[in-house]
Amino acid sequence: MAGEVAKEETVVTKVKILKKTNVKPHKPLGKKECQLVTFDLPYLAFYYNQKLLIYKGAENFDETVEKLKDGLALVLEDFYQLAGKLGKDEEGVFKVEYDDDMDGAEVIVAAAEGIDVADLTDEEGTSKFLDLIPCNKILNFEGLHRPLLAVQLTKLKDGLTIGIAFNHAVLDGTSTWHFMTSWAELCCGSTSISVPPFLERTKARNTRVKLNLSPPSDAPEPAKSATNGDVTASVDPPLRERIFKFSESAIDQIKSKVNANPPEGSSAPFSTFQSLSAHVWLAITRARQLKPEDYTVYTVFADCRKRVDPPMPESYFGNLIQAIFTVTAAGLLLGQPIEFAAGMIQQAIVKHDAKAIDERNKEWESNPKIFQYKDAGVNCVAVGSSPRFKVYDVDFGWGQPESVRSGSNNRFDGMVYLYQGKNGGRSIDVEISLEANAMERLEKDKEFLMEA
Repeated sequence: MAGEVAKEETVVTKVKILKKTNVKPHKPLGKKECQLVTFDLPYLAFYYNQKLLIYKGAENFDETVEKLKDGLALVLEDFYQLAGKLGKDEEGVFKVEYDDDMDGAEVIVAAAEGIDVADLTDEEGTSKFLDLIPCNKILNFEGLHRPLLAVQLTKLKDGLTIGIAFNHAVLDGTSTWHFMTSWAELCCGSTSISVPPFLERTKARNTRVKLNLSPPSDAPEPAKSATNGDVTASVDPPLRERIFKFSESAIDQIKSKVNANPPEGSSAPFSTFQSLSAHVWLAITRARQLKPEDYTVYTVFADCRKRVDPPMPESYFGNLIQAIFTVTAAGLLLGQPIEFAAGMIQQAIVKHDAKAIDERNKEWESNPKIFQYKDAGVNCVAVGSSPRFKVYDVDFGWGQPESVRSGSNNRFDGMVYLYQGKNGGRSIDVEISLEANAMERLEKDKEFLMEA
């Protein structure tokens, strides 16, 4: 590991910031504002959501930068909320504010001409991305005085990276990739985007929630004990991050195995997501070497666009996700066949209907709690992103990305991101953050890796 860490540090120090500018919508839009709703507010104490797209090609970097900035100015006409700031009205209700006098999105231009694309596309770690993506360890709450969108365009020896930081109180993953594909469309010559964003958040939830938040201090937060809520001193264990690539064939094998003996009462065949989730949950639980009586939690950040009543369009812009939890004892989970885990996950997802969403919202609104990104619980496996997002379709005119990764923000022991595999079809990349010793065991788990 020491050699890998040293290599990452060397890569990071080669990034030089050349210029910082701001990009506003191409034409004046006047003054606009939009109230944040119950689906948005819990994320105020998360960090900015970070993505990194790594490309080969794009021969003339300066021309490419101007093309990307021109496209950004155009796409911000529709997605103008990303060019605004967070604000609060006189009652303390958070909103997104935009007017033509605001600075807009931040664009950073940088060079790392000693770095190859290949230096960034291996499967280990995220520390090498730190200087390639803006807003490291910046809380969404700080959108009161920071841009809601920051973009860094970095020239490499044989390509470039596009590092993006989005304020997570303003949008979720579905909206993130809707924005990215729309931006790419305009850069490729479209005169308008094919699917405009649906911007009326209050159609999904029209409840005014007043929050009295103070600016966060820089002091580290003490952790809460998992047993009784007492505040205890804690030091987070060192994490490792790794991508595990599952081919179409491997995904099909996992799905076939999980569906071979469906448990009584299962509502339908297990989906690809439910099957892979069970596979990952079992493997991480094995790698953690938990005691049989230790609880383990599986958390899915589920898209609620089609679950709410009335349903919202896929183009709904904002957060329309909720965390769904299922929990069991490690010994019970590992002592049962894989379809037991899949059944628990499926049941939790099926039960999360419009009524359950409404009850969750009402409960939160009666006693609003602002979560930290790592509040998912002990021994948790939490799944974000989705292989449904067409991340490799984000082509600005010089080809698809070589790799798409998440940044270092909002990571904790057990955080999992699922991405479409670069080879397309049913292949899936599984990006896992795990305590270092557990990761070492996971890397040797032949059952998880689908090795004979």
